[in-house]
Amino acid sequence: MLEPRSIAVVGASVKTGSLGESMMAELQRGGFEGAIYPVNPGYDEVAGLRCYPSITEVPEPVDLAILGVANQRVEQALTGAAASGAGSAVTFSSLYEETSDGPDLRERLRAIAVEHGMAMCGGNGMGFVNQISKVRATGFLTPEVIRRGPVTFLSHSGSAFSALAFSDRGLGFNLLVSSGQEVVSTTADYMAYALDQEETRVLALLLETVRDPEGFVAMLQRAAERDVAILALKVGRTAASQPMVTAHSGALAGEHGAYEALFDAYGVHEMRSLDELADTIELFSSPRRVRRGDGIASVHDSGGERAMFVDLAGDLGVPFASVSDATIARIADTLDPGMESSNPLDAWGTGIDGDRIFREAFAAFADDPAVSASVFCVDMTLQGEPYDEGYLRLAREAYDATAEPFCVLSNLASAVTQDEIRMLRDAGVPVLEGTENGLRALGHLLDDAAFRARPPVEAAAQVDHAMRARWRDRLSTGVPLSELDGLALLAEYGLETAAARPASSAQAAAEAAAAIGFPVVLKTAAPEITHKSDVDGVRVGLIDADGVRDAYDDVSARLGPEVTVAAMVPSGIEMALGVITDPTFGPLVLVGAGGVLVEVLHDRALALPPLDAAGARRIVDRLSDPPILDGVRGAEPADVDSLVDAIVRLSILASDLGDVVAAVDVNPVIVGAKGCVAVDALVELPRD
Repeated sequence: MLEPRSIAVVGASVKTGSLGESMMAELQRGGFEGAIYPVNPGYDEVAGLRCYPSITEVPEPVDLAILGVANQRVEQALTGAAASGAGSAVTFSSLYEETSDGPDLRERLRAIAVEHGMAMCGGNGMGFVNQISKVRATGFLTPEVIRRGPVTFLSHSGSAFSALAFSDRGLGFNLLVSSGQEVVSTTADYMAYALDQEETRVLALLLETVRDPEGFVAMLQRAAERDVAILALKVGRTAASQPMVTAHSGALAGEHGAYEALFDAYGVHEMRSLDELADTIELFSSPRRVRRGDGIASVHDSGGERAMFVDLAGDLGVPFASVSDATIARIADTLDPGMESSNPLDAWGTGIDGDRIFREAFAAFADDPAVSASVFCVDMTLQGEPYDEGYLRLAREAYDATAEPFCVLSNLASAVTQDEIRMLRDAGVPVLEGTENGLRALGHLLDDAAFRARPPVEAAAQVDHAMRARWRDRLSTGVPLSELDGLALLAEYGLETAAARPASSAQAAAEAAAAIGFPVVLKTAAPEITHKSDVDGVRVGLIDADGVRDAYDDVSARLGPEVTVAAMVPSGIEMALGVITDPTFGPLVLVGAGGVLVEVLHDRALALPPLDAAGARRIVDRLSDPPILDGVRGAEPADVDSLVDAIVRLSILASDLGDVVAAVDVNPVIVGAKGCVAVDALVELPRD
């Protein structure tokens, strides 16, 4: 499909402005060198080529059939293409039809294509542009010239496909695909093709969903092995946007946390906007990647804009390099009197001999091994000077003088003078448009280095096979687990749990408390109640038998006779751990803020199991408020190592049992100064 030798254009036309005319024009403008067969019973000739009344009358089976027909004719058109021996097809049709009994149009088209072994792009997309094979299989206007380069862009949005193609930044693409509903061929299939191309260095994705999870994950792994950067703009992240995605593509958006976990595991850089995507594509299109250092160095010509840059870098977590005292002294010797030598650097003083000052500052930063990437932060407005003068020359000289990443960042995108900036881009210098998007792109460049530096994941600890089999058998019965069963499950997988016993009378509760040792907690064990605090079903800090009996009488009168009596755990930070089985990507491990605020704060991070200690620590660090674990207001730091160990052990449980549970909720987990204890457990089984 992507490298056809012959193409049939079904619906070809000479009518000005029609889809049929555009399909032919795009193929010819793109320079396709194979055979083109227009198909339309209304014409004898289209665009100087013989036109055939039916695809079955084309003199050879074509590799690709471009179907420029309406929804009501697309099934007939695909059937004819399949019957004629076409190897693949593209359709732009929305595939909408009124609801009726039996398979819908999308399902019928898929059945035809699969039966005949056809690849298929669409529907509800804009086709593809393959610079490698010079094929523009689209009926929509594309630029006269698209720069050939190392980027593949795969999009579920046709508008985004067009926007990046028409961007005046001169981004270099080898392949652009608007895959639409992916009736047959999926994003994973296009990724496989792109990763077979030696020139591909960047895979940019706009995703609504993933329709081939196994294939998609395999391609993420392959990209990581090939050191190809993946930049993903995943839409449908919020509850408000998910119905829009579903309505547009017929695909379920799912819980975005699963994508966060997947992206973290494979080093995928998540974008938040097309502007951020464009800046990051440009930065990663350069062959230079971070090889050293601990942050960026920036040179500015404005004190105010430098302060703004520092503020935004702090907000976004983009670090500045810890340059040496020698570097600071070297720069200080070049500055005008009264100017501060620092990173970031405001190098503009009187303007006298400014070029020398900038040049020597860039050289000093380039020589410092702490600098991962250098940034020239200036507003690239009209320079009014020849290319061999001013900031344009300084930027190119600085770029040429180092092998490390270097870019120009213009703080106001709308003020960038594209004609002059093109001079830098033609010389290979990345130019980022806008402070925030540029900083985000630089953050991704640093993250890329951190991902590449990760050591291999350590093998998970082995668990007893008989124990695993026993729990799989128990969970597969469909009989719900009690809280005590859940705690027993956790304990067998090596998590520390609070001592607990069941009781169904006041006296039994008092005896259980005495056996455990005071103080204790009493909580309802009614099977239909999952959130005990919400129904006032928990009593804590009970210090004697009379207190336990009184608590039992109160709770049982309202919520039933079954209770659990558990040991009081020493105070600490309340965390929540869990296992969630995502319908697309399978079991995930969750870590978040715990206790009654878990759903209010919504501070959580997810990861793919199994995890080693480094991976578990990374997921803790991804939380919004991990510093609370370090101790605040004089509190002793929490035992994060024990929390990390609990996460690792829970991840092994997730790997072993994730297919036979829907969720495991361990909330709260008390992380104290010495140790980490699970005090509550809820195991949810899959629903039929």
